[in-house]
Amino acid sequence: MNRITGIPVSKGLVIGRVYLMEQDRSLRVGRQQIAEEDAPAQLERFELARRAAIADLDALHEESTGEMGEEAAKIFLFHIGALNDPSILTPIRSMIETEHVTPEFATSFTLKKLADRFAKHPDSTFQSKVDDLRDLASRLLSKLSGKSAASLAAVAENTIIVARDLTPTQTAGFNRQHVTGFVTDLGGRTSHTAIVAGALSLPAVVGTKDITAQARDGQTIIVDGNKGTVILDPDHETIEQYKIMIQTAEEARISLHELASLPAITTDGEEIELLGNIEFADEITHLMDEGGQGVGLFRTEFLYLTGQTAPTEEDHFNAYKRCIEMLDGKPLTIRTIDLGADKYTQKQEETPERNPFLGLRSIRYSLQNQKMFRTQLRAILRASAFGPVKVMFPLITNITEFRSARYFLHEEMEELAEEGVEYNPNIDVGMMVEVPAAALMASAFAREVDFFSVGTNDLVQYTLAVDRTNERVASLYTPIHPAVLRLVRDVARAARKREIPVSCCGQSAADPAFAALLIGMGVRTLSVTASSLPLVKRTIRALDSKKCERIAKRAIGFDSEAEASSYVFNRLRKIVPEVFDGRSVR
Repeated sequence: MNRITGIPVSKGLVIGRVYLMEQDRSLRVGRQQIAEEDAPAQLERFELARRAAIADLDALHEESTGEMGEEAAKIFLFHIGALNDPSILTPIRSMIETEHVTPEFATSFTLKKLADRFAKHPDSTFQSKVDDLRDLASRLLSKLSGKSAASLAAVAENTIIVARDLTPTQTAGFNRQHVTGFVTDLGGRTSHTAIVAGALSLPAVVGTKDITAQARDGQTIIVDGNKGTVILDPDHETIEQYKIMIQTAEEARISLHELASLPAITTDGEEIELLGNIEFADEITHLMDEGGQGVGLFRTEFLYLTGQTAPTEEDHFNAYKRCIEMLDGKPLTIRTIDLGADKYTQKQEETPERNPFLGLRSIRYSLQNQKMFRTQLRAILRASAFGPVKVMFPLITNITEFRSARYFLHEEMEELAEEGVEYNPNIDVGMMVEVPAAALMASAFAREVDFFSVGTNDLVQYTLAVDRTNERVASLYTPIHPAVLRLVRDVARAARKREIPVSCCGQSAADPAFAALLIGMGVRTLSVTASSLPLVKRTIRALDSKKCERIAKRAIGFDSEAEASSYVFNRLRKIVPEVFDGRSVR
């Protein structure tokens, strides 16, 4: 029996047989020249391949919407949009026409370049799109070659896919009657492949590092998508234990969507505001359907990362105004750009930074690129005339940074006033608490800001010195670490003392266990992805805020994250067994 640990990305337990999927090497395309006179014909060949790919994606989106729901199915709309995006198509066509290379090489080169840019971005939301771009390249190349992509439709029943990595299209294309789960060497919690797996209710564990080197076809395998455990060649006793666990989990299943329209109120009457994290306006529809009360984090970097030129003031304004219109009176919190530790900015530097994640990024980058920063601030202010808008600055580490950013905002207010342009002069201005320095100085910041938003993604990484996207150390990434909890508690205390709102918009807020701790520490606003809202709401409705306070206080007092996690899990399992039975606290 061989027990392997990875990263759980889709809940569930399953026992099956291994199908070992070889790594696809078809995306490695060498540079091949064409004759100048052949360029028009090659451009036409590329166009035919693009149209064929879009037709396939249209059909896939239509088929998957009913089965997976719009949240996962809309991933394919992103693919379709990319295949219509001039910022992607123009470089490919230009390479074919002016450099006289094959469409295969132009496609591979362009999409790899964009994928590298996304991979370097510090926000995992953009890192997660690397798989999508690889998926697009594979689809286009298969159309150009006239060969169909490898299909998994013919696998036997009760199959567990084991692969180096998987794309969203491969995952969505699984024969659901036969494929019951998957495991990969690579991957992280926020990839679109993980989203698709969750939407299809396929138990999945990623980031196992080398399971493809240890597994063999036909081998018995157990995938525990709750704990992130994979067991090869389990013994009879282990199999029987998991069969009982599977039956128990099935009996305890409760429909989450039925709770979407109900208020998020604890059993003792504490109301929790549930907001959503988005990067595109189109996500708001699903957010509202799942019971979201507004947007707590609107990431704006996509305006820069998906185009070849910097967005104009009108580009910003139109994006924000569309969100406001779709929210129809519900609040929108806009985070100013979080650029710096990405290829987009590094390639513009004469001497790229050695460690950009600790360098000129986020608010530091904005303050040193004032024209770009002022353009965004002006657009945000203009949009604020159309609905409730808040603005928050990312990665603030000292008072001077916040004051400088706010000063630029006020200067743009004065400019707009002189021009007679409407805006909200009382717009709330807040900051993200993402580094220990900001958390430790929360009392000082609370005298300056209108609100706090705790960004656990970076706060956990900087506090524990763990890159959560690195499979080698991902197991060390846990928000339920006494050091992290103490920082969050201090921020909540400082906010309460000054009577200013505090929210948590990091990915960890979507974990029911951490959500319970946040409530116990006084946080009354959580901002998560739309698909996470129902589970978080169900958890909240079963919790007593006073009990959460006692649990949080005890967890903070432990000496290690292992003790804290074990205690939190055991306490919450007794309170909300339907949520925490079979779950590990991450």
